Amino acid sequence: MALIEFTRNHRDLSTNQGFQFEFFCDRCGNGHQTEFQSSATGLIAEALDTAGGLLGGIFGRAASVGRTVHSAAWEKAHDKAFADAIEQAQPHFHQCQRCGRWVDSVCWNDERNLCKDCAPDLEEEYSAIQTQAAIEDAREKARAVDYVAAEKFKKTVVAGCPHCGAKVTGGKFCPECGQPLAAEKYCAGCGAKMKAEAKFCPDCGAKQ
Repeated sequence: MALIEFTRNHRDLSTNQGFQFEFFCDRCGNGHQTEFQSSATGLIAEALDTAGGLLGGIFGRAASVGRTVHSAAWEKAHDKAFADAIEQAQPHFHQCQRCGRWVDSVCWNDERNLCKDCAPDLEEEYSAIQTQAAIEDAREKARAVDYVAAEKFKKTVVAGCPHCGAKVTGGKFCPECGQPLAAEKYCAGCGAKMKAEAKFCPDCGAKQ
């Protein structure tokens, strides 16, 4: 008789009423669950338990005998159900000859005939690396650029005239004294402070 496989990566969901098993991938944990199969011996024992509980006496003793017989018969039926379940599950799994683990088709490298832990799919790895690099690049840019400040550098905003102190709401010249409002400005490229009349940034050379 052949030895039973899948002795580690399965979960037994069987009850006295029937048999059901779940087989799962050793790598990702995803699984396949077999359909529930009723157990004739379990149903007989349940019926005897019910009769014994209602009537007692000889039916109670019969229920006890039923459980004893059921125990051996149920175990035999359970082994057969498990073997049948393995036949259903095996087409969905591969056993890696390098590490010995059972994995599903998602975690199996068909080209290398090994699991993806032992032989990663290079295309998938390249794609994942590129995605992570793009994310990290975006994070670096977000850390390096203050978008609010960068917007502010494009023009100098003042609340009062630097010459007469009059309140201003915009424009390049004071509405009270007519003097230019921007006595100094900031480079739109690098943010360096520069003279208001400068046409090029003295730090980065950007045209203003």
